[in-house]
Amino acid sequence: MEKVKAKKQYGQNFLKDTTILDKIIQSMPMNNNYVVEIGPGLGDLTKNLVKYKDLTAYEVDTDLIGILKSKFAIEIEEGKLKLIHTDVLEAWDKQKSLHDGKYDLIANLPYYIATNIILRAFEDVSCEHIIVMVQKEVAEKFTATVNDKEYSSLGIITELISIDSKILFDVPPESFDPPPKVTSSILYIKKDMSKNFDKDFNKFLKACFIQPRKKLSKNLTSLLSKDCISEIYKELNVDDNVRPHEVSSSLYSQMYTKVKNGRN
Repeated sequence: MEKVKAKKQYGQNFLKDTTILDKIIQSMPMNNNYVVEIGPGLGDLTKNLVKYKDLTAYEVDTDLIGILKSKFAIEIEEGKLKLIHTDVLEAWDKQKSLHDGKYDLIANLPYYIATNIILRAFEDVSCEHIIVMVQKEVAEKFTATVNDKEYSSLGIITELISIDSKILFDVPPESFDPPPKVTSSILYIKKDMSKNFDKDFNKFLKACFIQPRKKLSKNLTSLLSKDCISEIYKELNVDDNVRPHEVSSSLYSQMYTKVKNGRN
């Protein structure tokens, strides 16, 4: 292994377990989509990905860029790998999509920005499949459904924008160098490409869950008057005592539509 110290500011934990790397590759969809990797680190997953697909890898760490350019000099020269030295969130701000055509995001994500990256991938109209390693508790939030303990805005958005979402398998801390303090999971999401991510709906859901143990109507007062809330509840036959985790994704969608129309 290269003598590189993982940097906390970039949330680096280098995945070294070859069994886990093989399982990620086996999870790849059988399609003609391009591949985008975020945070390739020392290139252990990249080395496996580039055997099967051309890809672009985004890396923010200057030290790692040098190692990756050396390790994959042939693949870069042959055009199989495009290495981009930048913060991927900044790249999204500038170009809206990480690839011109349809692509799959396959990556061991830095924990500290994993949620933001997945939400940006939802927003990216070119991204179809998301196969990413994240903290297990984050993966559980994205796959949670109504009445689950982990149910939140993330699960609602995922359910509404995807055809399929699930946790493929867990990854123990000892699979990494250095080992993190938490268990990780491989999260799989197949987006419904006919649906668009609505950032305003995401803001609405965040307000609904701002105090998850309170009544939903209490949380909604940050957005609407009590009279407006009562009117929406009556029209949709919603119990006034309902808590945020007890409302289905489809009902949240209906509520949001009424809120949006009421403001127009």
